[in-house]
Amino acid sequence: SLPRKDAFDKLLGVSKYVDDLVFPEMVHIFTVRSQYAYGKLIKVDKEEAEKMPGVLGVVTYEQIPGVNEIPLILKDEPFLAHDYVRFYGEPIALVVAETYEQAQNAAAFVKVEVEPLKPVLSIRESLEKDSPELFNNPTWGKNVFAHYQIIKGDAEEAMKNAVHIYEREYETPYQEHAYLETNGAVAVPGIEGSMTLYGTMQCPTYVHDAVADAIGVDRNKIRVIQTTTGGGFGGKEDFPSVVAGEAAIVAKIFNRPAKLVYKRDEDILGSSKRHPGLIQMKVGTDENGKIIAAQINYYMDGGAYATITNLVLWRGTVHALGPYECENITIMGNGMATNKVPCGAYRGFGSPQTIFAAETLMDEIAADLNIDPIELRRRNCYKLGSKTSTGQVLDQSCGLMETIEKAEEQSGWKAKWAKPAEKKGNIRKGIGVSLVYYGVGLGANGKKIDRAGSSITIEKDGSVMCAIGNVEMGQGARTVLAQITADAIGCKYENIHILEIDNALVPDSGPTVASRTTFMSGNSLMLAAKELRPNILESAAILFGVTADEVEVADGKAFLKKDPNGKTFTFPEVCMNLYLERLKPCAYGWFKAPTTDFDFNETGQGDAYFCYSFCTNIAEVEVDMDTGTYKVTKITMAHDMGKAINPQQVEGQIEGGTLQGMGYGTTEEIRHDANGKMLNSSFSTYILPTILDAPELNPIIVEHPYDKGPYGAKGLGEVPLMGVAPAVVNAIYNATGKRIRSIPAKPEKILGLDK
Repeated sequence: SLPRKDAFDKLLGVSKYVDDLVFPEMVHIFTVRSQYAYGKLIKVDKEEAEKMPGVLGVVTYEQIPGVNEIPLILKDEPFLAHDYVRFYGEPIALVVAETYEQAQNAAAFVKVEVEPLKPVLSIRESLEKDSPELFNNPTWGKNVFAHYQIIKGDAEEAMKNAVHIYEREYETPYQEHAYLETNGAVAVPGIEGSMTLYGTMQCPTYVHDAVADAIGVDRNKIRVIQTTTGGGFGGKEDFPSVVAGEAAIVAKIFNRPAKLVYKRDEDILGSSKRHPGLIQMKVGTDENGKIIAAQINYYMDGGAYATITNLVLWRGTVHALGPYECENITIMGNGMATNKVPCGAYRGFGSPQTIFAAETLMDEIAADLNIDPIELRRRNCYKLGSKTSTGQVLDQSCGLMETIEKAEEQSGWKAKWAKPAEKKGNIRKGIGVSLVYYGVGLGANGKKIDRAGSSITIEKDGSVMCAIGNVEMGQGARTVLAQITADAIGCKYENIHILEIDNALVPDSGPTVASRTTFMSGNSLMLAAKELRPNILESAAILFGVTADEVEVADGKAFLKKDPNGKTFTFPEVCMNLYLERLKPCAYGWFKAPTTDFDFNETGQGDAYFCYSFCTNIAEVEVDMDTGTYKVTKITMAHDMGKAINPQQVEGQIEGGTLQGMGYGTTEEIRHDANGKMLNSSFSTYILPTILDAPELNPIIVEHPYDKGPYGAKGLGEVPLMGVAPAVVNAIYNATGKRIRSIPAKPEKILGLDK
């Protein structure tokens, strides 16, 4: 548990965020946005605005130097609207001025004429036969961005043999990322038509592609440098392509540095969110609660444009039944188009929605069959050798059962759990459980981009510089990767400096998502270290006057294997000699994720991910039966992440993610009016849990190493959020007997007043 590399810079205010950057002759941008959820764009009158003080111009789609399409999966979203507006808040024009205030003031004078059309504002509306056609897919039909199916065995036939059949419907809302730093970018024109882009982001390579396309230049003319990033949680995966592309368009047109940084309300209004979900579950069991058949329909609200809905939907579909064995499964996933803000990545990436449904249903089954909820899960959950919904055999690193045992023991479950009917009094206590399994990395649907590069350069003084392709956004990546590198080459942690991301130093290493950074960049750094080690050992051997196989270099010193407590040389001495002997002091590592194979066309069977992480959450609540208000008092979270490289940071990730998951289940939701206008685009109306709402948190580390991970590590970052909402909702049921099938679990739902 070594201290974070970036802790003191952030504490002392040394770190430079994007809005701290100032360049000579820099212009500022303010976005003119649609005031309609859906309509035909007739005219943009910018004449009056362009006469305002300090205004240099107003940019619309006709002036874009390159292509007016954001290069994500379907390329259906424009940088600036050009024929229709498809959600309230969609960018239409960019006001460019000498100051931010001048640009903001002038934006009010841009006159936008729109012919309103009836918007589609929900999954159910999008599914209606007579709904407007927002998107046409020739294979899957009207308004369907993406479709996946998983077919294992014969669920329909097996359902006929079920002793008990449970059919339920669950709904989940939007969730705002609520990162502390809003989205922003600065584009700086350079020599020979080049452009350097600085920004807060998770995926510099996405931004690299977007900027190149937006201004119409080759990719070797685009340099992307990640600034210190104040949180992402998925919200800075796809969306920075919009911000950076627009900043680059302005910089190209005016040949001046251009800054585009959002205020909070604009960020909430325009940036991507977690997809709302509608999940229809039908599960059949035998007399003992063993699942024998499952039929699931998962509908996801993608918003106005597809962005990365295809990828998010696939993960949620794969995980839709949860970590439970069943030989007969049919799962259908559909990503639907609506006239609301586009949705993208959010910690958990399509899984929290289906986990809420599956884990709530498991609780309903347990209650109906009069079985302890943990015992029902034990009877059904994955163990070593189990087959997943996609037919993948879990042949190693499956610690789910141990997470159950440790969470059950440390929470005091057996002493606290009792049936709701046994609870008396006005203030009632409840306890609930959920299980999670999570495919690490991008999996079979993203394997073409599941790679990572890194370089290690040893300096003459023994200091070490590492360039990586995955970003630090607050999760502690630079710290953990420095620990891995130091151990791999034999120096001390203090000797390692991990550079912030610069695409000029490392090629496309895929996105910083899917809990993949420790695994992917860690492995690539170990490959680079493996190439360097022979040179380090040779340098040490020359100093000792022996052969390389007789020396060892570890923990910042070189020593003889036969006499480890004898004479030593420091790591800096070894490095100086490395240069004097003209041995290569640098190396490059390139790591490809383990192979995954999957049938995307017919059955949805195969190895969806190369390995899985596991978790058990146990939540405790106190409910006021008169008012329906409640408090989450304690959450116990046991996680199998393979190997904890930095245990303190692991515990911090678990605690932070758990609080985000609690907010998802208890208070957070985006509301729209009947015309599709977002009603709560501020932190005063979008209700987040605060420190006053934080329960007692008990993180538990469970280690079942994965043989292809760096020192056995798998992935962790997303898992802590994913199963908290159903654990809380199940605890509310345990306290009150009231079953909640849509989140957030507001007091009016507990009181039955949400009609």
